[in-house]
Amino acid sequence: MKKLLHSFLTARDTGARLTAQTPLELAATLGTDEGLSTPGLPRVFVDSTRRFQTLEGFGGAFTESAAVTWRALAPPQRDRFLSDHFDPQEGQGYLLCRLHMNSCDFSLGNYAHVEAPGDIELSSFSIERDRACLLPMVKAAQAVAAGRGRELKLLASPWSPPAWMKSNGAMNGGGRLLPEYRAAWARCYVRFIEAYAAEGVPIWGITVQNEPEAAQRWDSCLWTAAEERDFVRDHLGPTLRAAGLGHVRIIVWDHNRDQMVERASTVYADPLAKDYVWGCGFHWYGDDCFDNVRLLHDAWPDKGLLFTEGCQEGGPHRGSWLLGERYARSIINDLNRWTSGWIDWNLLLDAEGGPNHVGNFCSAPVLAVDGELERQSSFYYLGHFARFIAPGAQRVLCAATRDELETTAFINPDGGLAIVVLNRTEKALRFVMAIDGCQALATLPARSIATWLTLPSAPDCSST
Repeated sequence: MKKLLHSFLTARDTGARLTAQTPLELAATLGTDEGLSTPGLPRVFVDSTRRFQTLEGFGGAFTESAAVTWRALAPPQRDRFLSDHFDPQEGQGYLLCRLHMNSCDFSLGNYAHVEAPGDIELSSFSIERDRACLLPMVKAAQAVAAGRGRELKLLASPWSPPAWMKSNGAMNGGGRLLPEYRAAWARCYVRFIEAYAAEGVPIWGITVQNEPEAAQRWDSCLWTAAEERDFVRDHLGPTLRAAGLGHVRIIVWDHNRDQMVERASTVYADPLAKDYVWGCGFHWYGDDCFDNVRLLHDAWPDKGLLFTEGCQEGGPHRGSWLLGERYARSIINDLNRWTSGWIDWNLLLDAEGGPNHVGNFCSAPVLAVDGELERQSSFYYLGHFARFIAPGAQRVLCAATRDELETTAFINPDGGLAIVVLNRTEKALRFVMAIDGCQALATLPARSIATWLTLPSAPDCSST
């Protein structure tokens, strides 16, 4: 029985889009091929016995804008979208997804779950707005996942407390949570989690605040590191536990990689606050600062790391190949630095990159254009990870001898390996794939990405 390396390819200058390729045969040794000595070729090395973090999953964000756009599709297109994203056999198999508490910029307007000013008892709390579009989309996705025996993990994030709780009296434009409303705001998280659970939508985790250092023209709220620490320690953590919700993960920061080390360390340095926190969430806007992800893990290896938002800003960017490459580069670098989950921003937007109530239009991997689903390059590039690296997979040792070959590898729960290699250059790259003592010659076309798979319980090279 031969040991085969199955592969799937997406390449800019071809028709390949997550397209199966001819399998490669792995062997114990390689000779020469077409006059080239294999020792002189670049190599991708994988040792599956050296294992690291366990993957929570991949996914995207349910927003009111995504839900409104999805609802406007014809039923066959709605079903196709759900299958493409949440069916692990027919599509991406998304499992780890995000949604917003209160409104965000990708809502049709500002709204809060407690609108009545001064209502610290939360007697006016309501998720009725969410029942119109957001919850139906979430529930439809849940049903597709459940049909394959899976349950979505949902991360909830607030962009702003109700306007009456803030120093600027508005949900937009930053402002700060007033100290006298900290206890009531902590109870809002509990009420939100309980209300969603009553709808059959359990919440896996929460972030304290989306982008706490950005005073945006849309829904936003500023928090210092000390304020976030104290709120978690004195209000949010104890309130969740008192309500029997201590299992819901608390994630701090939820902003860019640039300041994640200092911000999270401020919280973790307090033993009481640290005890409540699962880990740190981060975004990709601004400088890359990939090494900050690893530095935070090295300093606090018992705490989790989660990529919670990324998208291409400034419009829909229809047809751009750079979209996919930006996604893959980020995912590879983040996973190789101990990140355990990766969440895209809007699951679906319209042809303008909205709707967005302040005109902050962005791209999404799928756009609804004239009633049809238009897949962008980012959809396919995300698929090279989400379709082949299953929740519960463990990252394994994987390294390349050239910077041009960007790569990561995971062993899936069933024992099969998934190796992803990215080529962002304008030339084809020929290299040796060396996996657990076996080797094969591989070629990656210009501007492409491929995932190579070994089957579970594949024979070792000595038996081929």
